[in-house]
Amino acid sequence: MRILVVGGGGREHALCWAISASPLCTKLFCAPGNAGIAQVAECIDVGAEDIPGQVALAQRLNIDFVVIGPDAPLVAGMADGFAAAGLKVFGPSKAAARLEGSKSFTKAICKENNIPTSASENFTDVAKAEAYIRSQGAPIVVKADGLAAGKGVIVAETVDQAIEAVRDMLSGNRFGAAGASVVIEEFMQGEEASFFALCDGKHVLPMVGAQDHKRAFDGDKGPNTGGMGAYSPTPIFDAAMQKRTMDEIVLPTVRAMAKAGTPFKGVLYVGVMIDSKGPRLVEFNCRFGDPETQVLVMRLKSDLLPALIACADGGLNHLDLRWSEQVALTVILATKGYPDSYPRGSEIRGLDKAAKVEGVEIFHAGTKADGSRILANGGRVLNVTAMAPTVEEARAQAYKAVDLIDWPEGFCRRDIAWRAVGRKP
Repeated sequence: MRILVVGGGGREHALCWAISASPLCTKLFCAPGNAGIAQVAECIDVGAEDIPGQVALAQRLNIDFVVIGPDAPLVAGMADGFAAAGLKVFGPSKAAARLEGSKSFTKAICKENNIPTSASENFTDVAKAEAYIRSQGAPIVVKADGLAAGKGVIVAETVDQAIEAVRDMLSGNRFGAAGASVVIEEFMQGEEASFFALCDGKHVLPMVGAQDHKRAFDGDKGPNTGGMGAYSPTPIFDAAMQKRTMDEIVLPTVRAMAKAGTPFKGVLYVGVMIDSKGPRLVEFNCRFGDPETQVLVMRLKSDLLPALIACADGGLNHLDLRWSEQVALTVILATKGYPDSYPRGSEIRGLDKAAKVEGVEIFHAGTKADGSRILANGGRVLNVTAMAPTVEEARAQAYKAVDLIDWPEGFCRRDIAWRAVGRKP
């Protein structure tokens, strides 16, 4: 099959790495791709959100199957665009992608189907939102209703911080249209995990859980980011927690979407908060997580491509996936200044040496090639990923590789998987 992957980040590099190993894949393209993806796929400079451009490219290349990586094009209806052109695609329709594109839509699904989640209210009016915050107190969570590149969630520790966040979103236009409506939620105590399930509109095939690190700095300090590292498996998300998440959150949601005439086909990313009472939904995403995909593909022993195709064809009930028992861990190297403003164009050296560390794969996120040089071209730039028998060994190998990379303009967290290190099962 001739495969096109849409996107150019670390998630897409991980997907391309896995798909390129499939015997079903005869030719792999990625648009726009990046310097790392170019090692396993032919990269073509078409924007990830350019729906007409991507459809035209797929037609010109005689593509058999399209895999859409990022959230924004899915929420904008890219899967519908490919389907209308008669192309087979992995990724939900625009109507189904509302599970990520509108937090208020998801909250309504939860309410109608008794899916455990935080108490919340929606607002478009600043004064009403402020009054609600004062009535609830802090800590409290303020979320932009739409997509905000992983940065639209403010965990406010004081009432004043929450009010400032609401004003920024509703009055200050901080996130544009994504913040024109806000969801204000109770602050959930517990430990957060990510879980992934493949869906074909009717059947659901569970994948595995992971844990990522949203805050920019060690000790979970600093602003929220798209993710600074991840690892899998995670002690908090065992087989019993997976079953509860499937039974209480995933299956009711998939049934509700099918009943509404908007079946969900693709991967459902389930962010859950876990406490003594069990899992509660934090958020749904309509695509693979980033950086969780990087650890998932390392642990996956089965061929990923047939599972993705089965999501489009409705054949997931005939599939199973096998997973390594080893631990995969990824450390994000980001440009100093991220998640706020940051420079581009600094040179990264030492990648070849770092890639030779045992058990390590380096997935590129925001890079571009300049002749033989690799330049930083984004906020999150590299995903240094390692697999080993224990979380301690995986972490040691990942940081050994990180320390071989010569990039003074970059930074990373040094405490990835801190919740799991030294923890007994």
